[in-house]
Amino acid sequence: MKCFSRYLPYLFRPPSTILSSTCHTEADIISTVEFNSSGELLATGDKGGRVVVFQREQESKSQPQRRGEYNVYSTFQSHEPEFDYLKSLEIEEKINKIKWLPQQNAAYFLLSTNDKTVKLWKISERDKRPEGYNLKDEDGRIRDPSTITSLRVPVLQPMDLMVEATARRVFSNAHTYHINSISVNSDLQTFISTDDLRINLWNLEITDRSFNIVDIKPGNMEELTEVITSAEFHPQQCHTFAYSSSKGSIRLCDMRQAALCDRHCKYFEEPEDPSTRSFFSEIISSISDVKFSHNGRYLMTRDYLTVKVWDLQMENKPLETYQVHDYLRGKLCSLYENDCIFDKFECVWNGSDSVIMTGSYNNFFRMFDRNTKRDVTLEASRENSKPRAILKPRKVCVGGKRRKDEISVDSLDFSKKILHTTWHPHENIIAVAATNNLYIFQDKVN
Repeated sequence: MKCFSRYLPYLFRPPSTILSSTCHTEADIISTVEFNSSGELLATGDKGGRVVVFQREQESKSQPQRRGEYNVYSTFQSHEPEFDYLKSLEIEEKINKIKWLPQQNAAYFLLSTNDKTVKLWKISERDKRPEGYNLKDEDGRIRDPSTITSLRVPVLQPMDLMVEATARRVFSNAHTYHINSISVNSDLQTFISTDDLRINLWNLEITDRSFNIVDIKPGNMEELTEVITSAEFHPQQCHTFAYSSSKGSIRLCDMRQAALCDRHCKYFEEPEDPSTRSFFSEIISSISDVKFSHNGRYLMTRDYLTVKVWDLQMENKPLETYQVHDYLRGKLCSLYENDCIFDKFECVWNGSDSVIMTGSYNNFFRMFDRNTKRDVTLEASRENSKPRAILKPRKVCVGGKRRKDEISVDSLDFSKKILHTTWHPHENIIAVAATNNLYIFQDKVN
């Protein structure tokens, strides 16, 4: 399969992770990964509150093969651990989500969030510094005005390139529960932040107030039956957004209908087959991620075992359903006992919406071609990811005689999992986060 089976691997790790992948701390684990709108920058966030931005190598005539490589561009501490004294709760510094704003000038802007606070960061370059001030000397100390006998015109002098990250806005004190997703509106003026029970609408210029547009909190918390798991704006219609729930449903809302969007305009849910119902049915039907296609016509959702594609014009059933790791259906009991059944996998479209990708266990990730209906399982690991090597498809053996190139389902390592993935918006370049390692794979260059 041309698009899938030929990827060139590159291995990156955050600068703080200088040991082997077996010797990492909890803070080094990557918790989100995101390309910007041009694909020239790639940002990762980790459990230590750090954001690492990679920049794509510029094309060189002498080394054209290096065009696809990404190198560290900027590293900064986005969030610090905090303590809520009123509730006696620790607030982790872990970065839950990163979203880039479309570039409008020489600087780059991104939103990052932990459980409670969203921050707007500006990333800019500086290669000149001002010199020749009148009121302070070169060391920055204030001069005595009485010693100034003449006026100087400050000049800009060249300096080594420096990349600066500055927090321009801090959006806080609006969420009682943990923020699970953020999404930038196509109007480039607003964004939403989502927690378990509420969705808030913010203006990028205003930090002291937000508007609550969805609130599913019942009057009595004992009556709570579902929570919000993810939300995203439509890529073209600035008034439309969708959010998913732990019951496996998706609601499409129109902000033109009412200020509070508790009443959805469309409701997507697949009826459950009574013959397959079990103790785990409700847990594995919970949606962990929802993504609009780039053309805005489809919705993609990921639950524990499947990826589903929904047509916005058809609410009663998904247009396509792809089995990610159906061989785990017989192991749900053990997955429940080790809490793996609650893992939240993300899903992502390629630039043309023709291929979808999502993660699995044993550092496997899956790709599905919507046109040919073919799929492939690939592995992100240091052992089989030598530079310029071609990734070989992997297969999982459920029972019976195992072939040489297959791996038994009983041999899968559930501590190695790919939860976070992203796809370059225009090219066949993907990034997958495996614990504290970031792998970047590129379509084969002849």
